[in-house]
Amino acid sequence: MRTLKILVVAMGVMIVGGTVALVVVLVQRAGRGSAASLPPMSLDLPAGSRIAGIAGAEGRFAVLVQRPDGDRIVFLDAKTGRPVGEVIPGAAVPVR
Repeated sequence: MRTLKILVVAMGVMIVGGTVALVVVLVQRAGRGSAASLPPMSLDLPAGSRIAGIAGAEGRFAVLVQRPDGDRIVFLDAKTGRPVGEVIPGAAVPVR
């Protein structure tokens, strides 16, 4: 009977220890995902410019920039932070 009690206590300790280890691993992995940061992004904007809005979609950011010479939308790659395109509202676009 004494051996049975020792085995039950040992298994109880192992269950508690395993549960604690599992929680620790889950917390570490969850924390690792949130540590990812965006690359530094820089827009060379003229004086008097301001960012009016930002939207993200499909690995890119669309930044609405209000400049003294007119508004424009600049697209940035989310992985590299580099500009990949620009739209000037009201500008003529050639049709192909």
